[in-house]
Amino acid sequence: MRTAYNEELRSIADSLVDMANLAGSAMARASSALLDADLQLAESVIAADERIDDLQRDLEARAIALLARQQPVATDLRVVVTSLRMSSDLERCGDLARHVAKVARRRYPGRAIPQDLRRTILEMGQLAERLMAQAAEVLLTRDTDAALQLEQDDDRMDELHRMIFHHLMDERWHHGVETAVDATLVGRYYERFADHAVSVARRVVFLVTGEHAEDATAQTPA
Repeated sequence: MRTAYNEELRSIADSLVDMANLAGSAMARASSALLDADLQLAESVIAADERIDDLQRDLEARAIALLARQQPVATDLRVVVTSLRMSSDLERCGDLARHVAKVARRRYPGRAIPQDLRRTILEMGQLAERLMAQAAEVLLTRDTDAALQLEQDDDRMDELHRMIFHHLMDERWHHGVETAVDATLVGRYYERFADHAVSVARRVVFLVTGEHAEDATAQTPA
């Protein structure tokens, strides 16, 4: 019985890694669709989001069944409850990738992002993908130092997000309101995607240490 129980816990952990990898891939492809006005790629991202939703629903069902059957306590309870919360973060990341793809689809055959914002958006997309890859690695290794580093790496995303608003408020902006709305939405999607990746990393710290990431950071020597 204990062996089967541990295998179920490992299976839930594996599903989280799968969700993280799928979310990272979805955002990478959504970014390409956005910048290249690739309708087929955008449609594929939108359709593939159902796979992440299915994984989240399956994980939730297994976790709830595990709680009901085994009534875990202490560390095991923390694993199950935290896994449920992380799956919610990762499912939301899939939604955000889908939103980026929908912006690309809505503006096809045109490009939603003007040339003077392409470099910023390109970096945001690459950073989002990298942050999620780091989150997936942290889920695998349970490396709390790497998890805490993720939050520092997210600072660059916040900086890029602010840069978009500087562009939009510049008196030289001449692309109109519709494009400004698209840029604002896309920037927000990337920023939120990164926040969810950081949330996953924070939850790994809690999973391993029983302490919230903020407390673990406070105890780490400068």
